[in-house]
Amino acid sequence: MAEHLNLEQLEAGLDEIRRAPGDDGELRAIVIRPRTDQRESLDVCELSPEGGVHGDNWALGCWKSLPDGRPHPNVQVTLMNVRAISLIAGEPDRWPLAGDNLFVDLDLSVDNLQAGQQLSIGSAILEVTAEPHNGCGKFKRRFGADALKFVNSELGKQLHLRGIYARVVVAGQVRVGDAIRKRE
Repeated sequence: MAEHLNLEQLEAGLDEIRRAPGDDGELRAIVIRPRTDQRESLDVCELSPEGGVHGDNWALGCWKSLPDGRPHPNVQVTLMNVRAISLIAGEPDRWPLAGDNLFVDLDLSVDNLQAGQQLSIGSAILEVTAEPHNGCGKFKRRFGADALKFVNSELGKQLHLRGIYARVVVAGQVRVGDAIRKRE
């Protein structure tokens, strides 16, 4: 089992997280969850409004659904700052444990990305949603109690250290290494 960082060690990494670019970022990793607690890292993936991140279990039903039972589009895609997950999880082979789909080198803070902001990645376009993405019991088990406090703190929520949700507005393909840019 990996050693978890304490709150002081995590807070010492905030300056590096804050150095993430506000625009002209990069997609660093893609992860799908074909089934509960299963992870698969990909180099390339299709995204669509109907299927979300293709291969991910979102389309099979998720924790938030529409009145007709379909999975809610506002929680289709999860993005996490690669600098935050690197600090929290350490080695890249542990990043998928977070359960997020796209690990990006981009400032995900409230000051940089508001709900409704569109992002282009590869040939796809995503739109940031207002749905809060908070740390949970699984996150605590995987990364420690202090990591959960860190991401769920007032500052952690302002910086979106746990990540953000987005929905796919234009289908397309994304590939590790693709630029990620805010759209006007």
